[in-house]
Amino acid sequence: MNTPARLGAYVLGLAVVFGGALGVGNAVGEVGAPPQANSHSQGAGHTPSSRPTGAHDGGTHTTNAKPAEAASEDTPGGLQVSENGYTLNPLTTTIKPGEPTDFQFTVTGPNGGAVTDYQVQHDKKLHFIVVSRDLGSFQHLHPVEAGNGVWSVKLTLPAAGAYRAFADFAPTGGSALTLGADLLVAGDYTPKALPAASRTADVDGYTVTLDGDLVPGQASKLTLKVNKDGKPVTDLQPYLGAYGHLVALRGSDLAYLHVHPDGEPGDGKTKAGPEIVFYAEVPSRGDYRLFLDFQHEGKVRTADFTVNTGQTATATAKPTPSPAKSGGHGDHKH
Repeated sequence: MNTPARLGAYVLGLAVVFGGALGVGNAVGEVGAPPQANSHSQGAGHTPSSRPTGAHDGGTHTTNAKPAEAASEDTPGGLQVSENGYTLNPLTTTIKPGEPTDFQFTVTGPNGGAVTDYQVQHDKKLHFIVVSRDLGSFQHLHPVEAGNGVWSVKLTLPAAGAYRAFADFAPTGGSALTLGADLLVAGDYTPKALPAASRTADVDGYTVTLDGDLVPGQASKLTLKVNKDGKPVTDLQPYLGAYGHLVALRGSDLAYLHVHPDGEPGDGKTKAGPEIVFYAEVPSRGDYRLFLDFQHEGKVRTADFTVNTGQTATATAKPTPSPAKSGGHGDHKH
């Protein structure tokens, strides 16, 4: 089979597997629980630490929501290219594997024009994440404004295949949103299985261990401990207002969940390592990929894990979580 045919067959398979996901909404609530009030009205634009920040609600919930709206509020972010009148529009259509590309895109608003006015969240107006569909590749980027509502970022996709891009932002006067769009890179491609479940990740001489379990529908405590050369790291550096940032993606459909750490630098109680504590809530059982960004010695590194929620709940729920006032997106590329 020639290269175009192979890629075409793969993309057709994606349409079958992920087609149903593209129509779902963008907020995560407790499983079986009624919708909760939009936490993005808290100024920082993100949820309390007990709920995934990727769970963008799109407004305060009411009991009189229309059926379609209610359905939208029961699902995670990043699964659709358009929501609440805002649409993610990739302008760059050709990406070659392994070659840096000046990737450009816009976000259009309800009036059809490109959005030019954004709220600053975690020191940035817009956060841009690109992952491969098999979740083996992860990039957390911060594009620059090129003018007239166009965003530009240097993007290198390592190999042929399918990728998912997420734009995480809050338009001025609106609620925070996470929109997603597929990116395709032509060439020979063989889908890979999700990386095996692991509680340990090694990156650049650092070892990060994960303790705790994800439990659907409740706040679950996750503790990540950073060591270097066998010794605990106790001088992690703040990055965009936090000692660590965790992005969780559901393996089955790439639902996007952003989770903030408990505490913040300078609050008088949060230590600069070796442990970074998160309280995360996931919407369902299944496999999840976790990507932890942390900064030490002036460089941001990313540790990744595969976690299965399973049937047994062993995580500890935090009774009264406090809002994560700061903490941003830890990027390792600009």
